[in-house]
Amino acid sequence: MLFKGVYTALVTPFSKGAVDYAKLDDLVDLQIAAKVAGISPVGTTGESPTLDCREHLKVIERVVLRVAGRCQVVAGTGANSTREAVELTREAKAIGADASLQVTPYYNKPTQEGLYRHFSATADVGLPVVLYNVPGRSGVAIAEETVARLAAHPMVQAVKEAAGSVDRVSAIRSLCDIAVLSGDDSLTLPMMAVGASGVVSVTSNLAPALMVEMVASFERGDVTRAMELHRKLYPFFRDQFIETNPIPIKAAMAMRGLIEEEYRLPLCPLSEEHREKLARTARKCGLVN
Repeated sequence: MLFKGVYTALVTPFSKGAVDYAKLDDLVDLQIAAKVAGISPVGTTGESPTLDCREHLKVIERVVLRVAGRCQVVAGTGANSTREAVELTREAKAIGADASLQVTPYYNKPTQEGLYRHFSATADVGLPVVLYNVPGRSGVAIAEETVARLAAHPMVQAVKEAAGSVDRVSAIRSLCDIAVLSGDDSLTLPMMAVGASGVVSVTSNLAPALMVEMVASFERGDVTRAMELHRKLYPFFRDQFIETNPIPIKAAMAMRGLIEEEYRLPLCPLSEEHREKLARTARKCGLVN
C-alpha cells in the first residue's frame, strides 16, 4: 500500500453512553468530502481503551461500509496482549479494513525483542501494518533499529511517529525503506521536510480540508501556502492537547455542532478554564463560530 497524505484519527461519537453510529456515518462523510487519504478508527483518538470488543469491531465495520472504498481505512487493532492484537487484526481483515494501526504494547513495557515478536505476529495475519510509536502513552519506544528490522516483513509498511522527534524520521529513513507518517499535527511539515509522507491527524476531525490542503501544498512544492496554513492552525495544534487527547478535540467538535460532547470514564469533560481557552483558540483559527 501507498501511505501518503492525511489520515484522520477519527473520534468515536457517543450519545447517552452508547456509540452514535449515525453520527459516525456523518463524520466519515465529512472526511470523504475533504478528500483525506484515509481514516483511522478506534485508535487513541477513538477512545479504544473504553470500547468493548463488540463495539470496537462494529465501529471498524461501520467505517469500512460507509467509506465503501473511497479512501483507505487503517483500523486501530493494537493491544498490550499479542493474542488480542492478532485476533482484532484478523477480524479487521475479514471486515475489509485496508490496514491496521498497531500501537506499542502499553503498561507491560516489552523489550525490543518482545516488540519485534509482537509486531511480527500481527503482521503475519496478512493485513498491512502501520506501527504506532507513542512512548508518551505506552511507556516504551520502538527503537529505530527495531523499526528497520520489522520493515523487512512485507506487511510492515509504515510507522506513525508520535514521539515528538523529527530526528527519528531521518534515523528511520536512513535505516530502511518504510513510509513515515507524522503523529503530531504541529510537526507535519518539519517531518515531511526530512522524508515523512503525511500525517495521522487529530485536527482533521474538525478541519479536514485545511489539513489536506496544507499537506498537498507542501507535496507540490508550494511551501509558502503550506506554511500559511501551518501558522493559521498552529494555535489549535497546540491547544488541542491542553488536556488529554481526545477531550479537547471532541469539545471543539461539539462547539461546531458535529457531535455531542460525551466521553467515557476515566476521560471526562474539559475544565471550564481550559474550555474557554480552547474556544478562544478555535475561534481565532476560524474553526468554530
